[in-house]
Amino acid sequence: MSPKDFRDFQATESNGTNKTKLLKDKMLAYTAIFALVGILYANAGCVTCPNQCSGHGTCNLNFVCECYDNYGIGLSHDSGDCSERICPYELAWVDTPDIYGRHHRYAECANKGICNRDSGECECFPGFEGKGCGRTTCPNDCSGHGRCSYIQDLSYGATVFDYAEGSFDGGAKTFAYYQWDASKTRGCVCDPGFADVDCSKRLCPFGTDIMDHRDNLLRAQRYQVQQVVLKDPEFSYSGYSPASGSTFAITFKSKLNETFTTIPIQLSGSSASLLASDIQLALKSLPNHVIDNVHVAAAFSSGEIYFNVSFVGDAVQGPQYYLTVEADYRGDGATPKLTGVELAARSENVTEVQLADYNSYECGRRGKCDYSTGICQCFEGYTGVACNVITALV
Repeated sequence: MSPKDFRDFQATESNGTNKTKLLKDKMLAYTAIFALVGILYANAGCVTCPNQCSGHGTCNLNFVCECYDNYGIGLSHDSGDCSERICPYELAWVDTPDIYGRHHRYAECANKGICNRDSGECECFPGFEGKGCGRTTCPNDCSGHGRCSYIQDLSYGATVFDYAEGSFDGGAKTFAYYQWDASKTRGCVCDPGFADVDCSKRLCPFGTDIMDHRDNLLRAQRYQVQQVVLKDPEFSYSGYSPASGSTFAITFKSKLNETFTTIPIQLSGSSASLLASDIQLALKSLPNHVIDNVHVAAAFSSGEIYFNVSFVGDAVQGPQYYLTVEADYRGDGATPKLTGVELAARSENVTEVQLADYNSYECGRRGKCDYSTGICQCFEGYTGVACNVITALV
């Protein structure tokens, strides 16, 4: 209260009620002004923060918004008024290296897309997809004839024994891939009968070139021979004792990547010749006449069972993918149902013991493949499924 007001207050005692009323009105006016100033001061921060942080942040004492996660403004993601969304970050496909030459740091949309600031989702460039544009698409979605797989899952062997380091675990072989794009780069794994980068082309039959010449025509032409080794679980050094009720099967993969598995083959009570006959019949009975002819020879030695498979048919004359032995137990509901056998205690249970003089070319190298139909268009003078039959000699 100012000195003047205090004097007026004293005067009210002698000058009557009019002055008293005037002073009370002034004091109420001062109180209302002070209260309004206090309210404005207490709420000054929220009033001065831009757009009240758009409802996506809090206002600090410096009148700067502290945005919630994934909100900001601009390319630098400054807080601003917290009105824009921030998109997911992934390892950058391409970025500027630092002074140490390090690449592939985390970047918004992996540097392969534009962030939609309203939705917080990346609008990826063609060829990229997923959260933060973090993975590649497969060409043409593999044309509906394949599956899109990550680079770390792509195999390099058609069958488990295609390479010398064959293993017991079955299936195609893969590398232990640890590069930065292991779970980012993808490619097509085509279905049987289809090929090319987008699996858009149908494969044509493979066959030997009927006009191919050998260096030594005096020697008989050789077929490919694969040897399979099994362990005889009931071997006795006093003599051979056949396995009791043991059954296994053989899987053959054609050059068109079609996979066929035989009926169960039984070891029980088998002599070497009978076992060879059973294996040969099982392979020749595969569907689609995929193995038109094959010769099998078997032998027992020191607790191991050997059988050699010679591919002598016109459709399988050249080098073939390695056979796969289905040696594990398969119970009810499995096809084929197997009791299982034990593979030999070695890293290579299927090996090539004789190379083929014959070869294996698309359309026998004597025709052109129609990739829309998968049928060979043979050159003049040649015919057959793989153009490996001569129609005339000139």
